[in-house]
Amino acid sequence: MAGDHRDDPLAYGDYYPGGRGAHGNNGDENSQEGERGLIGDTFRKLHSFYKPQQQDQNTPPPPHGSAPNAPPYSSGGQQPSSGAGSSLFDKLHGAVHGLGSELNQRLSGRYNATSPVSGLGESVGTEASQNASQHRYGSFAGTKSGNDVKWYVDGCGYMWAVSRAIEQARESIWILDWWLSPELYLRRPPSRHEPYRLDRMLQAAAQRGVKVNIIVYKEVTQALTRKYLSPTIPEYLHSLLPRSTDAVTSWLSRLGLAAIFASLEFMEAENPLIAPPVTVCSSHTKHALENLHPNIAVFRHPDHLPDAQTLHSSFISSLQNLSLTAKAASQLPGDALKAIYGINEGVILYWAHHEKLCLIDGKIAFMGGLDLCYGRWDTNDHPIADCHPSNLENSVFPGQDFNNARIMDFQDVSHWEQNKLERNKSARMGWSDISISLSGPVVEDLQRHFVERWNFIYNEKYNVRKDVRYSRLKFHEQEVGANPNQGPSAVAPNPYGPPPFSTDAPYQPYNQPSTQANQFPYSLPPSGPGEYQPSIFPGPPGSAQGQSQYYPPPPASNQGQGNYFPPPPPPVGSQSQYSYTPQPPRPTSSQGAQYFPPPPGPNTSRGIDDGSEGDNSRGFRLSSSSSEGHHHLHERLDPIRERLESGMQHLESRHGEHHSHQQGVPQGGVTCQIVRSCTRWSHGVPTQHSIADAYISIIQNSQYFVYIENQFFITATTDAQKPIKNKIGAAIVERILRAARAGEKYKVIVIMPAVPAFAGDLKDDASLGTRAIMEFQYDSINRGGHSIMESIEKAGYNPTEYIRFYNLRNYDRINASAALSEAEQKSGVGYEEARKEHDQLAELPAQYAADGDGGPGTFHNYRQYQQGAAGTSQRQGLGTGRWDSVSECYMLGGADIRQVPWENGNMSEMDAFVSEELYVHSKVLIADDRIVICGSANLNDRSQLGDHDSEIAVIIEDPTPCESIMNGRPHRAAKFAATLRRQLFRKHLGLIPKQNMERPDQNFEPVGVPNAYDYGSPEDLLVVDPLADQFLALWNSRARQNTFAFGKIFHPVPHDDVRTWKDYDAFYETYFREEKEKGPDGKEKAKKPAKYKWGHVVSENFSPGPQGVFQMKELLSTIRGTLVEMPLLFLIKEDIAKEGVGLNAFTEDVYT
Repeated sequence: MAGDHRDDPLAYGDYYPGGRGAHGNNGDENSQEGERGLIGDTFRKLHSFYKPQQQDQNTPPPPHGSAPNAPPYSSGGQQPSSGAGSSLFDKLHGAVHGLGSELNQRLSGRYNATSPVSGLGESVGTEASQNASQHRYGSFAGTKSGNDVKWYVDGCGYMWAVSRAIEQARESIWILDWWLSPELYLRRPPSRHEPYRLDRMLQAAAQRGVKVNIIVYKEVTQALTRKYLSPTIPEYLHSLLPRSTDAVTSWLSRLGLAAIFASLEFMEAENPLIAPPVTVCSSHTKHALENLHPNIAVFRHPDHLPDAQTLHSSFISSLQNLSLTAKAASQLPGDALKAIYGINEGVILYWAHHEKLCLIDGKIAFMGGLDLCYGRWDTNDHPIADCHPSNLENSVFPGQDFNNARIMDFQDVSHWEQNKLERNKSARMGWSDISISLSGPVVEDLQRHFVERWNFIYNEKYNVRKDVRYSRLKFHEQEVGANPNQGPSAVAPNPYGPPPFSTDAPYQPYNQPSTQANQFPYSLPPSGPGEYQPSIFPGPPGSAQGQSQYYPPPPASNQGQGNYFPPPPPPVGSQSQYSYTPQPPRPTSSQGAQYFPPPPGPNTSRGIDDGSEGDNSRGFRLSSSSSEGHHHLHERLDPIRERLESGMQHLESRHGEHHSHQQGVPQGGVTCQIVRSCTRWSHGVPTQHSIADAYISIIQNSQYFVYIENQFFITATTDAQKPIKNKIGAAIVERILRAARAGEKYKVIVIMPAVPAFAGDLKDDASLGTRAIMEFQYDSINRGGHSIMESIEKAGYNPTEYIRFYNLRNYDRINASAALSEAEQKSGVGYEEARKEHDQLAELPAQYAADGDGGPGTFHNYRQYQQGAAGTSQRQGLGTGRWDSVSECYMLGGADIRQVPWENGNMSEMDAFVSEELYVHSKVLIADDRIVICGSANLNDRSQLGDHDSEIAVIIEDPTPCESIMNGRPHRAAKFAATLRRQLFRKHLGLIPKQNMERPDQNFEPVGVPNAYDYGSPEDLLVVDPLADQFLALWNSRARQNTFAFGKIFHPVPHDDVRTWKDYDAFYETYFREEKEKGPDGKEKAKKPAKYKWGHVVSENFSPGPQGVFQMKELLSTIRGTLVEMPLLFLIKEDIAKEGVGLNAFTEDVYT
């Protein structure tokens, strides 16, 4: 299983002399030359400028590995010149390379005198840390049983449920969001649900006497420059040198510091180092809502920029006790200065409040990945076209809510007219997300979290304002102070006793070493009391419990593990006393890497688990016209159904007495535990990172598989992967290697976005942040020398047998057909003119009537268009709204795209098709179909470290058993985890029907009404066993075929065919790049239009005329679901994020 299992030699990054290492220093933690940094970059530029001109520019690069200490991004591996100018600047570079880890930790509040590189395992030495350590994962909250929990896949059902809960609120509504859009419609389409706009719902609640408290992240509102610190800081830093410093070193240091800060100011004059990172508008949120009623109070936090004097004083005071030796001065790493713009007590410039939490009357909670803001509402089929020729009132995404962050980010969100995306030409970006609702004792911990945050911000900022609407909140009838850990509720023992699946001495099946529980997630903590563990099962005959495991040689194939069945969990008991009482549910809908080889074609296999799908199984459409395929499918699934039935009978007979012997375990409800990331700036407490600890522990203790859906995937396997610090990646590697050595079949499946949702062409300078994130993600996955896949391969195993990465993508068709031309002609009004007035009406401030009476404007164009469109011909459904979207065509039971009609109008049919990445915004981990982590935390340093963004998540362990199979054998799964995982898999594979937004079912209701799930259906059986060869063949072949079809039709990037920027030009820029043209004065005059609009079909890949449309639709018909392969070879021969002014040691933490 060693090196001969590499799928592709390109995967090893042989294009960099000496290898990439950790940002190019070969993993050498002492290497300074290759470290990315603004100071280093400045001196490299100076070095390059003063290099002797006689240097041979054609010097061939040295062989791979011959120059291990070469700069990682040098061109062709050229060696530094030894000229006088070069020597001077090399010495200068070495003298003032930065400030040192001691300075960094002092500035960020993480200084440890005995360990300059301390990690998250610092001892806070407070009552808070002692209390937190009493709970598993070091959380502020213990496990609590007796809860009810419900999942929501995507925003449609979730926001409907939130609207139902807000309608019934009687006492309080507490919301904590990264962004909140007052004009957001919680039910769609807006024209038929006008009362259900968020601001109108909150206004109605406030008028009923409900107190509404909202906390939103206060975004950075202005560019920041280093001139706030000059000349004070350079002089102060120089003064720290000891008196014994020789004159030459002192002079070089002074000169270097002066040059660095001068160059920073010069470069930032036109290109600020830190520009406003987001385009949200918390000020609009605050004033729009508070103007509605005095019962509504909105806090914005944090305040980012103090005045210059405060910043000087705060920074210098933090350095008063700093000792600096000559040796330290010569090794000053530039990345330490980023702390000036990161965290310095109350000065917060990088980090954000990122929680998504809504509490109703203290009894029901909503949380997860979905903010109540623009761009989040979506259905399971994710339509990206929203052009409705026959009736503008069918519009689903009004105003700013029609968003495609890859084309144009939100612009001035307080004004609807700033959305310049034309619905008759452009697609939106679909949004895939997961949230949950909860009731029961666990809600108390969420209440406590909110009260702590509210009172902390109140004391810091709002107490002095003397506004009657602002006051401290109380919890459990006792006020919680500024220090949340001083309140009685913070130290009270858990009244609900130990949770199910917990024991005093946790099972550690692999003899993990014992360490302190409150360990920093830079390292891998072992299981602590009550931590998740797979159910205990006996070892192989003759094995001794508690002894070291025997690891057999690397397996030759993926065989089963042996028939040892875990005991079942405790039984289900009574419902929670906090159960939500819903209105009767409405009727349900009637609609049914570097180790990867080159991008495969449609008929090639990829990976050992791949299979093929015949025509009869494509999509598993169960329509009346496919009876033969239906019969064939049932024949394939009958063995799975029989194994389920016989296996569960076997488990019940084997473990039938198990429950009767359970003593002292609370009966009833789901066990939950709240975990969070927070620190002094965000919450007024010492750093807490229980989310990271939970991720690491649950991965380590998983038995069969881990499924991750997350917006980001940035993690490290070693300390050498600077600047990445969290070690979730190390836990993944450790668990996979343990499985590989034991000959176990074990899988990790990761779904994430192909590209971070930031606007711009990836090649543009403005897309540096996007490329930086992509580089850190690829370095985490399969590049750089220490990635997950490289680490597994170095141990002698094929990583693709154990871990794979996927993205999501979908398509749609804009109804710019003859129906649109007819409506415009009959009305005498252009569609976009009328649409803008429709959106203006939908986005009117809440104090105006929903129909626009009393508001600004007459909406003449909108009303005139509607009158003309009413007489539009049916045109095979194009004029009735039936084909305003074709997203159903890749879902279960949807129409065959080859049979969907079209009549040319404003666009040809070829030009009307559009595609975009389906943006993954979920933050969920599911292990073994038994345990779930769901919340707001991304898988990156920002979310996981605790001292960056603030986050909240919940760990869910449902004792309700669910019939299941694992690796072909009966498996006692947990109902919540299993149904959520199966629903997600089926959605991605196109094995659920299109969701009808106007026919709510049980999955639109708040907690209290259980999730609806069709157990035992043919589609359910296809995904029931995530380790089955049949499932893996379906999953991988569908991802492969979808990837091929999207690549051929739309040429999306990233793509595996694009390995250099030259490839990028040929594959993408040739078709979609707008060429800038300049006039005689040198100013940009106009743009030469691209051959094709972003996201549209590259028609030249097909025959001209109707034959080409036929060919294209034939290929589209092979797309089922939205699953695609992640292109791990994309730009593998390039430094994706070139260092410079924008990306350097000062700013790279922002992107990790």
